[in-house]
Parts: sequence; structure tokens; C-alpha cells
Amino acid sequence: MEAFLTSLGLVAVAEIGDKTQLLSFLLAARYPRQPLVIIIGIFLATIANHLFAAWAGEWVGTQINVELLRWILAAVFIGFAGWALIPDTLDEAPTSASRYGVLLTTIVLFFLAEMGDKTQFATVALGARHADLWMVTLGTTCGMMLANIPAVLLGEKLAQRFALQKMRFVAAALFALTGLGIAIFGLG
Repeated sequence: MEAFLTSLGLVAVAEIGDKTQLLSFLLAARYPRQPLVIIIGIFLATIANHLFAAWAGEWVGTQINVELLRWILAAVFIGFAGWALIPDTLDEAPTSASRYGVLLTTIVLFFLAEMGDKTQFATVALGARHADLWMVTLGTTCGMMLANIPAVLLGEKLAQRFALQKMRFVAAALFALTGLGIAIFGLG
């Protein structure tokens, strides 16, 4: 249960203001009558991406000495703290969905936007930390959905009312505390 709760909390907060959340806002604005389809697309893309990331993390965790892994993960989470403070932007707007439909467009765009993203790397690190593929995947996916469903349903109104800069500091603090906890207490 610890793997699920840690994964859910870290990713939900880290996703606030992230480029994939910005993509959720854009998709909702572009396809305002299809929020359920967008949400399903985000869910499917996240499950696929985070299952692979958690598996990669779990595999890495079995290949590296536990003591070395402890220090690597501590450094990675502290690095995520700094990364969380950097605002994300989208490199380009979504392309037209008329050819492939809203669902496939959402899946592909969201999956690609998540590649190399801090929440994907966090999932790898959480997979290595907890070695519980299913709970990490479920937790990170639920965290992504907690942050992105409101983005799809409320769109721009949410962004105007939510202090994204403050949430970046909260995410940075959670990452830093996780890294320090691993450094001080080990992998448990």
C-alpha cells in the first residue's frame, strides 16, 4: 500500500503545471464536447507509459547494489525537486484529430508528451524504490488522473484559480523529502 500511496501523491502533485497537464487543457479546449473520450485517452496512454516505466525501474532495482541504488535514488529525487521548480511549456499544439479521432489523437499525443517527462522518470525511480510493479503503476496512473481530469473538465478556469507556482514548490518539497528520506533511512 505504501508503494501505491507514495506513487499517487508524488505524481499527482508533480503533474500540476506539467506539460502533460497543459496538453490536457489544450485537448479540452480543442475538443470541448468530448471530455470523456479525452479522459479515456489520457488513462490508456498513462497506463501504457507508466507500466513500462515502473517495469524499467523494477528491473534497474534488481541490477544495482542496494546501497548504491539508495544513493542514486536519493540523488534522483532531490534532482526532481529542482526540476519541479521549472515551469513546463508545450513544444507544439496538438494536430487535428479529424483523421484519427479524438481518442487516438489523445493517446498518441499524451503518450509522447509523457516520454522523458519528470513524472515518467519519477515512475522509473518509484519502480526501483518499491519493486512493486502493479502498485507503482496504479499509484502513478491515479496520480496522473487526479491532476488531469480536473484539467480536462474545468480547463482554463482551473488554471486561472490554481496557483501553479505554489504547487511546483509543494512538488519540489515532496521530491526533496523523499530523496532525503531515502538517503537517511535507506530503501526500507
